[in-house]
Amino acid sequence: MEPFQDLYETPGDRLDAFIEQNLQPQRDWKKQVKDVVQRIVQFLQNQCFHDKLHWDQVKVLKGGSSGKGTMLNYSSDLDLVLFLSCFSSFQDQAQLQGCIIRFIEAKLVYCSESLAYNITVVQHRERAKSPRSLSFWIQSRKSSEAFRVNVLPAFDALGHFCPDSKPAPEIYENLITNTSRPGEFWPSFTELQRHFVKSCPTKLKSLLRLVKHWYMQNLKRKYRREALPPKYALELLTIFAWEMGTDKSENFNMDEGFVAVMELLRDYKDICIYWAKLYDFQNEIVRNFIKQQLKEYRPIILDPTDPTNNLGREKRWDVAAQEAVYCLQQACRRTEDPRQGWHVQRARDIQVTVKRTGQEAWTLAVDPYWPIWKMETEMKRRCALHGEQRLSFQEPGGRRQPLSSQRTLADYRIFSKVSVRVLETFPPEIQVFIEDCGGQNRPYAIDPDASIYDLKEKIEEAGGPRVEYQILEFQDRELWDHRRLADLQIKDCDTIMLIRRS
Repeated sequence: MEPFQDLYETPGDRLDAFIEQNLQPQRDWKKQVKDVVQRIVQFLQNQCFHDKLHWDQVKVLKGGSSGKGTMLNYSSDLDLVLFLSCFSSFQDQAQLQGCIIRFIEAKLVYCSESLAYNITVVQHRERAKSPRSLSFWIQSRKSSEAFRVNVLPAFDALGHFCPDSKPAPEIYENLITNTSRPGEFWPSFTELQRHFVKSCPTKLKSLLRLVKHWYMQNLKRKYRREALPPKYALELLTIFAWEMGTDKSENFNMDEGFVAVMELLRDYKDICIYWAKLYDFQNEIVRNFIKQQLKEYRPIILDPTDPTNNLGREKRWDVAAQEAVYCLQQACRRTEDPRQGWHVQRARDIQVTVKRTGQEAWTLAVDPYWPIWKMETEMKRRCALHGEQRLSFQEPGGRRQPLSSQRTLADYRIFSKVSVRVLETFPPEIQVFIEDCGGQNRPYAIDPDASIYDLKEKIEEAGGPRVEYQILEFQDRELWDHRRLADLQIKDCDTIMLIRRS
């Protein structure tokens, strides 16, 4: 039964009662869900594959909201992930899942009598070509209630794995190497997804239910034909808001949490969210992949269990933002003290390592949406600089780029650890970048009227090769020692190649 009370007419200080009365699963509902799940699991384990020994299942895991502990009292996505022994790799899953899904469908229809439930298979567009899941409605013959079930065959990438530990980086290397479509193998990480949400405090799960209810009743009903963001994306958005807004407190005001999530949705173009817990930047392949993911157009919401799964990609976030703005004008937005609320950054602070020639490197935490001049103020204090600060950074495999004081790190799509070089210049000095054959690049301050020989001396003084072993090239031509930089039309922030003479 759907709740009759309108969320938008509920005062903010009554949201806890609204959740308790309308959204918390009741005993009868949970009993029906449990019975449906048990019947389908028994069918998959005992009936479906008994004559297909080479397709034996390894295990069945309950996913979706029922598996995560965020089920609503009137709606539940029952995801059952079927791990099969015939999948020894992600490639096997991609090649075989279509025929296995069709086999399960035929078997399910054939055995529907023994399930004591009515089965109605959901027909998807292009399903016959390469189906990734089997979806069907299941309804008891004694009840009018119908449940949608999704069966997802998957490769057991984690094996005998403890959810409290960290997967081996080789698992993610393998995933990244074999993924052709973003997030196509997310079912393999269901156990991790489930643990990530299920381990949340009870009150946070109530907030998750409230956000999902808003999604189902106020967003999805109004925009049925739109490609809306997935519910899982909103779950992650809510968890991020709670972490940032309360420092993971188990005691918070529900109205403040709900407002914080709506404000994040409103500002979706600034969102960049990821958790470097189950996968991180230690492994080179994984690090480079994550950094590339973080350069995508925002919103960026990386699945904490699967770095290939960017849940912010190619959905109508503008529609969700439009409804969130409307929501923020309703009674549920009003709080007892409007001055209070969660301060939620649109991205986590990132670690900036500051390097300056002749000095020890040091780090500071920076909001990527801060203007860079704020970072420069701290650098000037720490480094005792008197001239003009010139900041630059270099991504792996890329060229060194200057950082403008009036922009932010987010403008350069920097949302993870970065090293920044600071150079002090005095007029009329310019900054030039010297790049060696290994791709390493360093900035130098030099007067445009100085000679190439003067620049070579600076390179030697900074620890580079001796002057007589240096060859400098600019725009594919060798630079002679007696020529001035100005005569060669070398300008501020130009890059000069350094070749070591053999």
